[in-house]
Amino acid sequence: MPGSPEPDRAAALAAERCLAAEQVEVLTRDLARVVQASESSNADDEHDPEGSTIAFERAQLSAMLDAARRRVQDVDGALARLAAGDDGRCERCGSSIGDERLLARPWTRLCIACARDQRQV
Repeated sequence: MPGSPEPDRAAALAAERCLAAEQVEVLTRDLARVVQASESSNADDEHDPEGSTIAFERAQLSAMLDAARRRVQDVDGALARLAAGDDGRCERCGSSIGDERLLARPWTRLCIACARDQRQV
């Protein structure tokens, strides 16, 4: 990547991976607790006026867990690209991914133009 030392990039990605992996662990435990609580309860959570349902909480935790797992995979992909010397290049158009974008989304695979195009599809 132009202008940025590779060891700093590798360290930033490794730190991001640790955070994402920790989030996966926490969310996995939280989801297991919710599932266990719902199995041992006979409450009618669908009609509880006091708050969200257990089903909603399970769905929310599942979505958050899926997102955290995807982030781990994305960071792993960025680490592999870094090791292969392909880091900082858009996988769609081959142009350089800007340093600012890589700082904001260190695991990104697309330059800002391609990311915008992909969102519009």
